[in-house]
Amino acid sequence: MERLTGGIRPYLLLSLLSVFLYLPGLVALPPMDRDESRFIQATRQMLETGDYVRIQFQQEMRAKKPVGAYWLQAASVSLFSDKASTSVWPYRLPSALSAWAAVLMTFAFGQYLFGRQVALLGAALLASSLILVSEAHQAKTDAIMLACAVAAQGALARIYLGARGQAATAGPLVALVFWVAIGASILVKGPVIPAISILTILALGFADRQWAWLVGLRPFTGLIVAASIAAPWFVAISNATGGAFVGEAVKGDLLPKLLGAQESHGGWPGTYLALAAVILWPGSLLLWPSLTAAWKVRLRPEIRFCLAWIIPAWVMFEIVPTKLPHYVLPTFPALALLMAVAVVGRAPDLLSKPAKVWYGLWCLIGLVLAAAVVIAPHQFAPALPVMSIPSALLVAGTALAAGWLAFRERMRPAVMALVLTAVTSFQVVFEGVLPGLDYLFVSRQAAALVAERPHRGAVVVAGYAEPSLVFYLGTDTVLTSGENAARHLTNGPAALTLVADREEETFFAAAARIGVKPVVVGVVKGFNYSRGRKVTLTAYAVEGKAP
Repeated sequence: MERLTGGIRPYLLLSLLSVFLYLPGLVALPPMDRDESRFIQATRQMLETGDYVRIQFQQEMRAKKPVGAYWLQAASVSLFSDKASTSVWPYRLPSALSAWAAVLMTFAFGQYLFGRQVALLGAALLASSLILVSEAHQAKTDAIMLACAVAAQGALARIYLGARGQAATAGPLVALVFWVAIGASILVKGPVIPAISILTILALGFADRQWAWLVGLRPFTGLIVAASIAAPWFVAISNATGGAFVGEAVKGDLLPKLLGAQESHGGWPGTYLALAAVILWPGSLLLWPSLTAAWKVRLRPEIRFCLAWIIPAWVMFEIVPTKLPHYVLPTFPALALLMAVAVVGRAPDLLSKPAKVWYGLWCLIGLVLAAAVVIAPHQFAPALPVMSIPSALLVAGTALAAGWLAFRERMRPAVMALVLTAVTSFQVVFEGVLPGLDYLFVSRQAAALVAERPHRGAVVVAGYAEPSLVFYLGTDTVLTSGENAARHLTNGPAALTLVADREEETFFAAAARIGVKPVVVGVVKGFNYSRGRKVTLTAYAVEGKAP
C-alpha cells in the first residue's frame, strides 16, 4: 500500500479510476431526467440569445438555481460542440470534471487529517459511490456543488486542526480557498454549502466550547471575497428581472422545499438512512460498522471534524420535507474517509458479529441490484441486450466477493473488491445497459421519428411536455393542447404534430370541427418514468406532399 501512496501516484490512480467510472455512458446516455433536460435547454438558450444573465426555459423564467452550472456548461459547449447539436455530453462534462476534482481534493485534504493511506482509500470509496457516478453523468449542479463542498470543508478542516495543534497552522491562502469555494457554491446552488459549513462550525464550537480558532477563517475579509464572487450576478439578474428572479427562487423553490414535499419528492425523517445502503453502494458495505467505530473515538479532533460535517447536515436533510437521493451527497467525502479510517486501523467494529450480519444484508442488496440489470432491459428495451445477463453475473459476483472478504475479516482486499465492483458494474450499466432502454427514453424515440419525416417550422406537441423533447426538437417546439395541435395542421402538409394518447380525444374532436383529416405518420410507445405511466405519442400530418 505504501508504494501506491507516494508522490503523485495517488492522484494518477484516482484520475484513472475516475476515467473508468465517469466516462462510460457520458456520450451514449440520453438526457436522464427533467432537471437535467431543463438545465441543458436553458444553457442552449443562453448560447442562442447571448444572454448569460437570465435563465430561461423557452419563454419561462427558470428561477430554480443560480447561474454557475449554466455558465460552466455554456463554456463546455462553446469549446467542444455547437448550440445546434443535440449531443448532451458537452453539457455533462463540467459535472464529470467536478466529480473528478472532488475525488482528488478529498485525497488532498484527507491526507492532512488521517495520512495518505486513509486518504487514498477514502477518495476511492467516494469516487465509486453510486450517487456520485450518477451525478457525474448528468448536466446538473450536484457534482459541481460537491467539488465546492470538498474545497470549503477541506479548508475548514485545515484551519480547525491547525488551531488544535494537530497540523501546521493554516495560512491566509487556506482561508482564501474556503471563501472562494463558498462564493462559487452560492453561484452554483445558493445557500446549501454555506449552511453545511455553518452547521459544522456550530457543532465543533459547542462540542469543544472553543471559538477562537474561527479567527483563522479571516471572516471579515472572507465575506468580502465570497460576496465579490456571487453578488455581481445576483445584482445583474435582479436588475434584468425587476427582482422577480430572487423572489421566485425563494417563494417558488426554496420555501416550498422547506415547508413541504415539492413536486411529490417527499419522505419521512429517516428516508436517507434507509437509502444510504444504495446511494453509497458499493462502499456502504463498510458504512454502519465504520460509523460505530468512529463514534467510539469521537474525541479525536480529525474524527470530530468529520462527524461535525456529517451529523448536523444529515439531520438537516432528514428534517427538510422535500427529499431527493443526491441531497446528502455533500456529506459523502467525510463518510468515505471514516470508512477508510476503520479499514486502515482495523477497527474491531468491522469484525464484530453485528457487522457480519450487515455484510450478509449488503450482499442481498447487491443481488437485487444485479437482478435489476436484467429486469430493466426486459421491461424497457425492445429486446434483451446480449450483455445484460453477463453484466448481472459480473455485478453479483464482484459484490459477493467483496462481502465474503469482509466476512472473512480481510478488510483491505474487501475495499479493493468494492472498487472493482464499482468499475465493472457502472461501466456495463451506464454504457451497455441504460442507453438501450428505448422505452424509457420516449423523447429520443420521438426525435428520431421527427427526423425521418420532412416538415417545415416548429413541431407542435400535445399531452407530452417533457423538457428533453424540447432539447431534441429545438427551442421553438410548441407544447400545447390537443385542440391547438389540430389547428396547427391547417398549415398544410408541411405541418407536423405529436399527440399523446391522453390528448387524442380532444385532438380528433377539434380536427373534426375545423375540417382537418389527420394522417398517422408514425407512432412511439414507451414509459414516461417522470410521470410513472405508459405513454403513446402519435405523429400526425395532413394529406399531401411534405417539403
